[in-house]
Amino acid sequence: MKKILITFLMLFSSLSFAVAPEIGVNFDKTAQLVPTDNKDKIEITELFWYGCIHCYQLDPMLSDWVKKLPKDVYFKRMPAIPRPDWAPMARAFYAMETLGVADKLHTAIFEAVHKDRTLNPSDEKAILQWVTLKSGLDRKKVEDAFNSFSMNAALNKAVQVFKASGATGVPTLMIDGKYITSSTMAGGNNEALQIADFIISNVRKDRNKK
Repeated sequence: MKKILITFLMLFSSLSFAVAPEIGVNFDKTAQLVPTDNKDKIEITELFWYGCIHCYQLDPMLSDWVKKLPKDVYFKRMPAIPRPDWAPMARAFYAMETLGVADKLHTAIFEAVHKDRTLNPSDEKAILQWVTLKSGLDRKKVEDAFNSFSMNAALNKAVQVFKASGATGVPTLMIDGKYITSSTMAGGNNEALQIADFIISNVRKDRNKK
């Protein structure tokens, strides 16, 4: 850990921050080490909820940032489930992934909740109906995706990862299963992405030393 923190300070001069990023302030360690999908890449996980206005506001900026990530960085989204009424939207996210329509409907479902205000993020029946309508898929196929055997495993994992991350809200960015930052911690959306870049650079440099 000391080696990583020293590396943070060494790379600080190459990045533009008004104040030096400080662990425990602008970013923090996860409560527990969270296993990543690909050990060969630096994994960035966005913990989010479709019912969160701050997640909606961050999303366009985050999407642009993801497009510019280097090849050694892997990005994924994971719905946060800190409480039961967030589970319906998490179920929708995993169902849309299973159905192959997540990319098509990701922004649209945010807008249905926050812009159009036509979708209650806690009403699972309404969410299932919305996904069916917007995807153009057979209702039975959508229902099967919402209620698949793998769904419960995915939801349980989302609950466990949120707890292990130590996050207290969303959106939260988790870097390499070891660090978290957020707009609240960093002081804004742009700042959160800069802090994420900062941590990515240091994790990469630390890996190269091994």
